[in-house]
Amino acid sequence: MSAHHSITTSSCLGEVRQALQDLADHKIRESGQRFFKEPIKTYGVKLPEVNKISAGIFNQLKKNPKADVFRLCGELWASGYFEESIVACNWSYRMRKFYVEADFDTFEGWVTKYVTNWASCDTLCNHTIGAILEKYPVLIDRVKGWAGSENRWVRRASAVSLIIPARKGLFLPEVLEIAESLLTDDDDLVRKGYGWLLKTAAGTNRAAVFDFIMHYKNEMPRTALRYAIEKMPPDLKSMAMEKNKEGPAGASGENMKF
Repeated sequence: MSAHHSITTSSCLGEVRQALQDLADHKIRESGQRFFKEPIKTYGVKLPEVNKISAGIFNQLKKNPKADVFRLCGELWASGYFEESIVACNWSYRMRKFYVEADFDTFEGWVTKYVTNWASCDTLCNHTIGAILEKYPVLIDRVKGWAGSENRWVRRASAVSLIIPARKGLFLPEVLEIAESLLTDDDDLVRKGYGWLLKTAAGTNRAAVFDFIMHYKNEMPRTALRYAIEKMPPDLKSMAMEKNKEGPAGASGENMKF
């Protein structure tokens, strides 16, 4: 490997951080915190600006070996800064043409070690992990295994990694299996995650998802149920809600759009 590459990559990291520091805004930092229940380490830069920085600097990087880019992504994740995690997600997804099955180990490491909020979780899982699953469906069993994790973000990741594939009608049996594994999860954001997955899968497989919901509606927490049926016709919605009067209540009434 020539020295040229390592100079380019380390300078890219510095450029990202400098650009984020230059745009840091304490008002955005405070208002951004409202979207999260847990404290977030953030510069206070709006997402469109983060995406612009990410795209601009990636142009200098794109001819570098994938291993270099992933190493930088790992350093961005390790900083703990929300905006740096978004840059890492963007860069890893931009390398999707070059994914090989073994890259899943790297991505899984990021999920288990670094994800600490729903937005980083969803950005990584929807795009990077969704894409590698479509390319290597054999990996789906490993994602199903995440549903048993003690880490709430890894459990949410098991559901939200299938959002984009489910939108295309893929992996229906696995979607239902993961939803069943997470059915009575006591974490609100995990419930919302699998509710969102069911809602998405219903776009292409409404009958199967509706059957699943009817089968489990008395055990399914309200939060998950409401998410799952959100886009169904009114008659199906009222059937789904009907017998759930005594079911466990959803933990949070906030109406956050993911």
